Amino acid sequence: QLQLVESGGGLVQPGGSLRLSCAASGFTLDAYAIAWFRQAPGKEREGVSCISSSGGTTNYAGSLKGRFTISRDNAKSTVYLQMNSLKPEDTAVYYCAARRWVCGGPGNYDYWGQGTQVTVSS
Repeated sequence: QLQLVESGGGLVQPGGSLRLSCAASGFTLDAYAIAWFRQAPGKEREGVSCISSSGGTTNYAGSLKGRFTISRDNAKSTVYLQMNSLKPEDTAVYYCAARRWVCGGPGNYDYWGQGTQVTVSS
C-alpha cells in the first residue's frame, strides 16, 4: 500500500522552529515531486511549498519564502519542511502530497498524507 506519512508537528511558541518530515511507505519518492499544503480551521487549503523529484526546482508561497525551506533526501525517501520564525497564523494541519516528477496544482497530486498539526501559540 502506497502511503505518505507526515511527522514533526507540534506546539511551538511564536518565533520558534519546527521541521516537518514526509516519508514514503510502499514506494520510493525519487520519481515524485512533493508538495506541502496546509489548512487552517475555517480556511481553504493552501499551497506552502513544492520540490521537484530531482530537488532541482523548489517553489514557495510568496508570504512564506525566507522562513520556510523545503528539501529532500531521496536515499531516505523523505522530504523535509524546515519552518523558522513561526507565527500564530502558521497554525494549521500540514499535508504532504506526491505526483510524478514536477510540481503541479493542488488537484494534480496522486498521493496524500494524513496531515500533522502545527500550532503556534504562546
